[in-house]
Amino acid sequence: MINDTTVISLFILFGACFGFVTYSQRHLFSEGPHKPKTSDDNPFESRIFWVLLCALLWPIMVVTRIHSAWLLHKRRKQAQHAVLH
Repeated sequence: MINDTTVISLFILFGACFGFVTYSQRHLFSEGPHKPKTSDDNPFESRIFWVLLCALLWPIMVVTRIHSAWLLHKRRKQAQHAVLH
């Protein structure tokens, strides 16, 4: 049987991996489909913060990303419909 420490460690490890993978798309989790015009002053600190945030909140981030993807799909569909008419 898996003990509690293993489960917690896997949760945090998966979240950290999720943070590393989604760092370049982090704007999709809060600001929408467009990247901000300003660049990070220190990308290393920004990446570390994002990884730590995702390590603890990755289930919420997954749900947020699914919702954002649904909204973007809906907007694209409406835009295509408007162009056709």
